[in-house]
Amino acid sequence: MLADFSTGQSSERAQLIYRHSTVRHQRRLARETDAEVRQQMRESGVEQTGAEEA
Repeated sequence: MLADFSTGQSSERAQLIYRHSTVRHQRRLARETDAEVRQQMRESGVEQTGAEEA
């Protein structure tokens, strides 16, 4: 069977975990990912633009 990665997940296992996770868990992952990206941007000197957290 071919894996369908149209949801943006890197593997079939990741897709299943995401699909069965809770909204609370998904929001936590999003916050953690956002914090990591912002930290890397600060360290590289990239300016932050775009939508800010409400």
